[in-house]
Amino acid sequence: MPEFIDDSTFGTYFETFERTAWRLEARHGYASDRQSAHWARWKAGKDVSHDPSSAWRENIQRQTTAGKRFERIRVVDDPPTEGQLFLLARAPSNEAAGEDMRNMWRADAARLGVPTLDFWLFDDRRALMLHFDSGDDYLGAELVEDPARIAEFVRIRDAAWPHAIRRRDFAAQVASSV
Repeated sequence: MPEFIDDSTFGTYFETFERTAWRLEARHGYASDRQSAHWARWKAGKDVSHDPSSAWRENIQRQTTAGKRFERIRVVDDPPTEGQLFLLARAPSNEAAGEDMRNMWRADAARLGVPTLDFWLFDDRRALMLHFDSGDDYLGAELVEDPARIAEFVRIRDAAWPHAIRRRDFAAQVASSV
């Protein structure tokens, strides 16, 4: 079992990075999403694309205004799962705060050697590997600073990023296929 960081320190990594915070999301869905009020609103057909301000998005805006980059790729099944459609619907709030959100079809990710991992990579020096159980419940984050593992995360990012599709264009692809 990996050693998890104290959850109370999780947010500090997003405040203290120097240049880039980069995320790969490869799960089919997240239990925390399905348990949220936003999920219930989305399931009821309500617009969940523009939420009121939150500490998370305020930090994204602060960091990107300071010239830092927040970037994310979400790996999506074909057809997308309910959880992936929900995340696609919610993404505009983070984009409005300054996060560059992109998507990639799972088949394309597999072809490029992008594994099904969830992690944040900070400044190409440290990472938070996110762990989940089989029910998509978050278990904790493992701090990774081993240079060989960091090099693998950098390889994954560098393989995936040029092939990822901006969220708006990807959403149009999904809409035209359903």
